[in-house]
Amino acid sequence: MPSALEDELFPSTPGKFKIERSHAMNRQFHRCFASTSTMFLWALFLIALTASYLSFQSFVDSGSRYFSASWGGIQWEKQVRNSAQIHRSGGMSVLVTGAAGFVGTHVSLGLKKRGDGVVGIDNFNSYYDPSLKKARRSLLKTHGVFIVEGDINDNRLLDKLFDTVAFTHVMHLAAQAGVRYAMENPHSYVHSNIAGLVTLLEVCKSANPQPSIVWASSSSVYGLNDNVPFSESDRTDQPASLYAATKKAGEEITHTYNHIYGLSITGLRFFTVYGPWGRPDMAYFSFTRNILQGKPITIYRGKNRVDLARDFTYIDDIVKGCLGSLDTSGKSTGSGGKKRGAAPYRIFNLGNTSPVTVPTLVNILERHLRTKAKKNVVEMPGNGDVPFTHANISLARRELGYKPTTDLQTGLKKFVRWYLSYYGYNHGKPVN
Repeated sequence: MPSALEDELFPSTPGKFKIERSHAMNRQFHRCFASTSTMFLWALFLIALTASYLSFQSFVDSGSRYFSASWGGIQWEKQVRNSAQIHRSGGMSVLVTGAAGFVGTHVSLGLKKRGDGVVGIDNFNSYYDPSLKKARRSLLKTHGVFIVEGDINDNRLLDKLFDTVAFTHVMHLAAQAGVRYAMENPHSYVHSNIAGLVTLLEVCKSANPQPSIVWASSSSVYGLNDNVPFSESDRTDQPASLYAATKKAGEEITHTYNHIYGLSITGLRFFTVYGPWGRPDMAYFSFTRNILQGKPITIYRGKNRVDLARDFTYIDDIVKGCLGSLDTSGKSTGSGGKKRGAAPYRIFNLGNTSPVTVPTLVNILERHLRTKAKKNVVEMPGNGDVPFTHANISLARRELGYKPTTDLQTGLKKFVRWYLSYYGYNHGKPVN
C-alpha cells in the first residue's frame, strides 16, 4: 500500500504517472529551494539583528561607564580648576598622586597651606581600611584640596586632568606599599609601581608644557647593601623584596624618560616614615593598637639575636624634603614628547639619620600609652625585610636644605596623641 506521502507526491492515475511525476518532482524542488532561500534570508536577518543589538549594547555600556564615572563634566572641571588655583607669587600647580595616602595627605596640606595649587588623585583601594583614606580626604577638603577618585593606570583620566589644568609639577606618591604583602599579592605591585608609573610618565612626556616630576622611591632599594649609612652612590642591585625590586625598576624607568624625553625627575628614597594619619600596616601603628587592646605584639629579631633597627623619619620632616625637592626640581625640557635638551635627574635619601632599635620603639610607646606591651620575640622570617636601615642625608642637606628636626620620642608622642583622639580613647580607654 502506498503511503499517504507517496499518494500526495506521486498520483496513481494510469498513463499520467511518468510525466506528472516529473512535474511533481520539479515543483517540490522549487518549493524546497524557495523554502531554503527564505530560511537563509531569515538567518541573515537574525545575524544582522543580533550584531546590531550587540553593537547598541556595547554603546550603551560604554555610555553608562562614561556617565557613571566619578570624573568629568562641567562641575568636576570647576572643582579641579579651583583646587589647582595658585595663591602665592611664584607658586606652582601640583598634581599629587596617592593624595589620600599617608604621605600624600601631608604633602598636599603643606603645599596648600603655603599657597600652591593642589589636585589629588587616589583609587582608595582596600590594602588597608579605606575609611582612614576617606577621613584624610575630608581633612583635605576642608583645606580646599579636591581629590579625584581614579587610578593612575587610567590614561584617559590623566589626559583629562592635564587638559583641564596645565600642571607645573607632579608629586607622584601613589604606589602599592608594604614589603610583606608582596608575598600575598605580587601582581598589585607590578600594576601600581611599574605599570602605573609608566602610564603617568607617558602622559607627562606628551603634556605641553611638560611638568617637573618628584616621586617616591624607597630606602628598600638598598636591599642587602651593608655599607652604613646608606648613600645614594651605593649599589642598589640586590633587592630583598618584590616591593624593593619594583621601586628599583622605577628608578631605571624614570632615568629612561629623563634621558629620552627631557622630563625633570627627582626620586626620593624615604626611610620608615611615621606620624599622625599614618598607615595601619606599619609596626608603630599596629603596636599601638595591640597594646591598647591588650593583645600581644610580635617583635622580630635578626640573626644571632640582633635587634632590628630602623631610621624612623617623622612625617613633617619628609614633607620638608618633598617641598624642597619640588622647589629645586628645575624645568623639563621636552615639548610634545620631544626632548629639547638635558633635564635634571636626581635621587635623594630622606631619613632621620638616627636609627633606633624596634625594642626601643616599643619602650617609648609603652611610656606614652602608660601600658606595658605583651611581647612575642621571634626570629625574622624570610619575607623580604632587612635587619637595619640608616640614611646618609648629606646630599639632601646640601641640595635641598633638608634638616630633620623631630626625634622618635617627640614624633611618637604626637602620633599617640592623634591616635587616641582619632579612635576615641580617653585616658587609654576607648570612649563608648
